[in-house]
Amino acid sequence: MLIKNKINLETGYSSITEVDGKYSTMLMDVGVLKLKAGQSKEILEPAKESAYLLLTGKISLAWENNQQEIERNSCFDEEPTVLHVSRETKVRITAVRESEILIQKTRNKKDFAAVFYLPGDYRVDTFGEGLMNGTATRIVRTVFDYENAPYSNMVLGESLTYPGKWSSYPPHTHAQPEVYYYRFNKEQGFGCAFVGDQINKVTHNDTVTIPGGLAHPQTAAPGYAMYICWMIRHLEENPWIDRVDEPEHKWLYNPAAKIWPAE
Repeated sequence: MLIKNKINLETGYSSITEVDGKYSTMLMDVGVLKLKAGQSKEILEPAKESAYLLLTGKISLAWENNQQEIERNSCFDEEPTVLHVSRETKVRITAVRESEILIQKTRNKKDFAAVFYLPGDYRVDTFGEGLMNGTATRIVRTVFDYENAPYSNMVLGESLTYPGKWSSYPPHTHAQPEVYYYRFNKEQGFGCAFVGDQINKVTHNDTVTIPGGLAHPQTAAPGYAMYICWMIRHLEENPWIDRVDEPEHKWLYNPAAKIWPAE
């Protein structure tokens, strides 16, 4: 489902999905917090873990006995910094200058030590190189998943789709629900999000909800780079650990595959 959510027009918290409300099948609270310089927001979740990803701006984060000031001017050119905390952990966010923070939450009965992820602390991959004439080359930043955070019920990462190219391709599925939040390097930019047989035009600050079991390849229009923050909710006794590629498209993984026009 495509959600038109122009959060850049508002100050405060803009809810996108809710565990107990709209788009509840995603099993996550997802939203964007926009703060003007000097504004603060304190968050304490008694039953939910939460992750805080700075999209743009400069903020001070305070939790437990820690405080960190972080800055990000471009989600395209700069890797993310993320604070990930368990339930009953108070987080205070203060904007040094106008800032936007993506927040992801879900229920989790496990307690774990807070993790503050800096660039260099997580995996950054370039997928699609040397395949399909480079038409699906993209950058994927996996901040945390089941491999490095098995105590979490969530997965959080970012993908950068080059102008005119594809992501999440060849098409794949997984049983777990996923939320895609989009930005473009120019606000008039656009792309297409496939969810099963549904095709959506996506623009700056849009969101797409992806039920489990549906393939979801993406493409960016020529001239416009597309940013996706992707958030997955593990299922009970069924964590997300891998993608399931659609078998009819697996031939595209062969570096020697002949793509028309054949050389």
